Amino acid sequence: MEKLLSRFFRYIAVDTRSDERHARCPSTAGQLKLAVMLNEELNDMGLSDVTLDDNGYLTARLPSNAPQPVPAIGFIAHMDTAPDYSGKHVKPQLVEQYQGGEIALGKGIEYLSPRDFPILRNYIGQDLITTDGTTLLGADDKAGIAEILTAIAYLQAHPEIVHGDIYIGFTPDEEIGRGANLFPLDRFPARWAYTVDGGELGELEFENFNAATATIEVRGNNVHPGTAKGIMVNSQTLAAQFHAAMPADQTPECTEGYEGFFHLINLQGSVEKSCLTYIIRDFDADNFAQRHDFLADRVAQWNSKLDQPRFTLTIQESYRNMREMVEPHQHIIDIAEQAMREVGITPLIKPIRGGTDGSRLSFMGLPCPNLFTGGHNFHGKHEFIPLQSMEKAVETLVAIARLTVTASSSI
Repeated sequence: MEKLLSRFFRYIAVDTRSDERHARCPSTAGQLKLAVMLNEELNDMGLSDVTLDDNGYLTARLPSNAPQPVPAIGFIAHMDTAPDYSGKHVKPQLVEQYQGGEIALGKGIEYLSPRDFPILRNYIGQDLITTDGTTLLGADDKAGIAEILTAIAYLQAHPEIVHGDIYIGFTPDEEIGRGANLFPLDRFPARWAYTVDGGELGELEFENFNAATATIEVRGNNVHPGTAKGIMVNSQTLAAQFHAAMPADQTPECTEGYEGFFHLINLQGSVEKSCLTYIIRDFDADNFAQRHDFLADRVAQWNSKLDQPRFTLTIQESYRNMREMVEPHQHIIDIAEQAMREVGITPLIKPIRGGTDGSRLSFMGLPCPNLFTGGHNFHGKHEFIPLQSMEKAVETLVAIARLTVTASSSI
C-alpha cells in the first residue's frame, strides 16, 4: 500500500490537463513529462518492449511465465486529467481512518461533507485521499496508472503466480476524446484489455453512451445601436432563445441511468456571431439518431421563421456504445467478475454515463471493458479516493492475470 500511495502522489504532482484547443498529440507538454517519467519507471522495472512514441503513447509488456500458451491481455489507463478544473500544484491530503463528518480541505474554505456526498459514509475507518480544495486530485486516471504498475510489480515479485503476456498502455488526451486516435495496436497484440478508469469500488462497465458534439453557429447583423431598429439582428439573443426552448428535462442534471441528454457545454458570442456547443449522449442507437434529427429539425424551424437562414448545424460523432463489441466475448466480463469476487468485492455492473478509451478501442478490434479505480467526484475540487479501494483494484488486476490462465482452455 505504501508503494501504491507513493506512486500515486508522484504522478499527481505533474500537471497533465489536456487541452482541446491544441491539435498536437499530446495536446499539452505536461502529459509528455509524465510519459517520460513512466517510461523510465517501466525500464527500471525491467519490463520488455518499453516504447514511448512521439505522440505520447507508452506501451510495455510483462512477459508470460506460463508453461502453456495463454491469451495475451492488456491494462490501459490515461495520463491526462480533465481541463474542467485546475490540475496544477495538486496538494493531496491523506485522512487516515476517517471517522465521519466533514473533512476540511486545505485551510478549511472548502469541505467534503457527507451531507453533500453521502457515499463518504461507506468509508468510515478507511484512509481517504482528498484535494486541498483548490485543484482536482487526478485519480482520474493517475490512480489507474498507479494501480496497474503496482499490480505488475506484485506479479514480478511473486513468480509463483502464473500469468500470460500482459501489455500495458498509457494514453494521452482521453479527457478530450482523443485517447484512442493514435493508439499503437501494432505493438499491443493483446486479445482483449481492460481500461482501469472507472469510479467506485467494484465498478465493471461494458456499455457507454453513444456520443456526438453538435455545434450551432448563429449569424447576426451588427450595426450602430443608435440606428439599429429594424436592421440589427443580435445573434446572442437568438442563441439564448434557442437554448431556452430546448427540453429542460433532458439535461445531465435531470437524467440518470440509461437516460440520454443534451448538454450545453459552451456558449460564446457577439452581436454578429454566436456559437452554441452541445454534447449529445444516449445509450440506445435509435434514440441517439433521433437526437440528431431533433436538433436538425429545430434549426430548420428557426431558419424558416427568420428573414434569412441564420442557424447552421454541424454534428461530429465522438464514440459509440461498446456493448455490441464486448458482449460477444462474455468471458472477458466473466473473468473480471470472478476476480472481484475472489478478492472480496461485489461487482457493480453499470453503464458508463460518459466515455472511455475502451469504447473506441473495442471498435478498433480490441474488446476493452472498464474497471474501477475507486475514486469519486472526478474533475473537481471534491474529488477523493479511498486508499483501500485502490489496493482492491490492485488485487483485482492480479486476480484477472491469474484467472486468464485457468480460463484460457475454454476461450
